Amino acid sequence: MGSAGVQPLPEPAGGEPAVPPSSSASDRSGPSLWAWVGSPLALIPLVLVAAVATVLVVASGLHNFGGTFWGILYNFVPGDPGGSSWGIGAYVVGTALTAGLALLLATALSLALSISIVVYLPTVASRILAILTNLLAGIPSVVYGIWGFVILAPFFGLTLEPSMRDAIGWLPGFGGPASAIGSWGILLAVFLLTIMIIPLTTALMREALRSVPHDLVEAGLALGATRWEVARRVRMRSARLGIWSAILLGFGRAVGESVAVAMVIGAVPRLPESLYSPSTSLASFIFYQLDSAFYYPDLLKFLVEVALVLLLISLAANVLAQRLTRTEIATATTVGAAGGLETQ
Repeated sequence: MGSAGVQPLPEPAGGEPAVPPSSSASDRSGPSLWAWVGSPLALIPLVLVAAVATVLVVASGLHNFGGTFWGILYNFVPGDPGGSSWGIGAYVVGTALTAGLALLLATALSLALSISIVVYLPTVASRILAILTNLLAGIPSVVYGIWGFVILAPFFGLTLEPSMRDAIGWLPGFGGPASAIGSWGILLAVFLLTIMIIPLTTALMREALRSVPHDLVEAGLALGATRWEVARRVRMRSARLGIWSAILLGFGRAVGESVAVAMVIGAVPRLPESLYSPSTSLASFIFYQLDSAFYYPDLLKFLVEVALVLLLISLAANVLAQRLTRTEIATATTVGAAGGLETQ
């Protein structure tokens, strides 16, 4: 009876229901003013990245790019630039070891922290743990470097590394000789990098696990699965692209770190013999040589080329991570919409 006063929309002659007119004037007049203003502004990051890459290419001149550039021999002779050897192979190996091992450790720890926060811990405890994890991201890298140089280096050199050499020295990389310059080396750099990238990877993995539709989680629990089985088979499987995106962004963070790594890695331009040996990464090499490069133009061009390599690695990792993130969001939206339609 209450609906007697509601008049239906008039139907056209063809029998199809009439479509109510749009109330938005911008839909009829085309893109709004903010769309025209915002579109050029959205291109600013792309323009800046292109400008940085162009400046690096022009400043370096790409004089050293070639087969010898990727070799392991680096020998800069200030009095004879033509007789110098410009090889970054040893620095690439140092970067791969430090960033790769740190990423493996950070991935395992971040995944454990994310699952604990999202699945197991109560609300108050999960918020406290999330806040404490995020606080690690606010500590300057030079503070990490000082902490590693003053506090951790003696402990690693006198206690941890000898114990590891005695216990697991039969494993490749863990049974080599001790560092000849003290306690600085790859292992200490890996430990610092792990702590530094955990906040980033944990935050991204945590959001990826939380973005899994609630209906999927409830369905898994209703079928009798435990919380760990749901976390492993439902959450982690549905959020795998987001987890990979976090790993790639963490890799870009580890590759580009210079100050903290430079203070503990040892600055030795040669291939490491073990995880206890000193080495040099690409970013820390730039940090070490930048003050001298302004007196030697050839060295400065070489450092700019190394910076260009770092830029390309970081761009590749970030672009791939963004693609995975967009795919993850689109997949979660589609699954959530499908679940909503099924419950109606």
